[in-house]
Amino acid sequence: QVQLAESGGGSVQAGGSLRLSCAASGYTSSTGCIGWIRQAPGEDREGVAVIKTGVGTTAAADSVKGRFTISRDNAKNTVYLQMNSLLPEDTGIYYCAARTDCNWMPRLTMLSSGFYYYWGQGTQVTVSS
Repeated sequence: QVQLAESGGGSVQAGGSLRLSCAASGYTSSTGCIGWIRQAPGEDREGVAVIKTGVGTTAAADSVKGRFTISRDNAKNTVYLQMNSLLPEDTGIYYCAARTDCNWMPRLTMLSSGFYYYWGQGTQVTVSS
C-alpha cells in the first residue's frame, strides 16, 4: 500500500518561497508518477505539477510555470515542490498524489485529480498580500 506524507507548508508573504516535501512509502519510483494538487477554499482541486519519478520528466500548470519546480530524490523516495514568487492566489491545501503505473500522457490528463490512485493528507499553504 502506498502512503504519502506531505510537509513544509506554512504562512508567507507574497513574493516569498516555500518548499514542500512528499515522502512516499510502498511506492516504486521506477514506474510511477507523483503530482502536486492544490485546493483553494471553495474551489475545485487544481493540478500544479507532476513528475515521472523514474526518468525525471516533469510538467506544470500554466499558472505556476516559471515559479514552481517539481523534483525528486529517489534515494529518499521523496518528491519536492519548490515554490518561489508566491502569490495570494497560491493559497490552499497542497496534496501530493501518486499513480504507480504511470505512462506519460497529455499534461492536462496528468494534472487532473482523477489520474491518481493514492493521496496524502495535505499541507496548508497561506500567502498573504
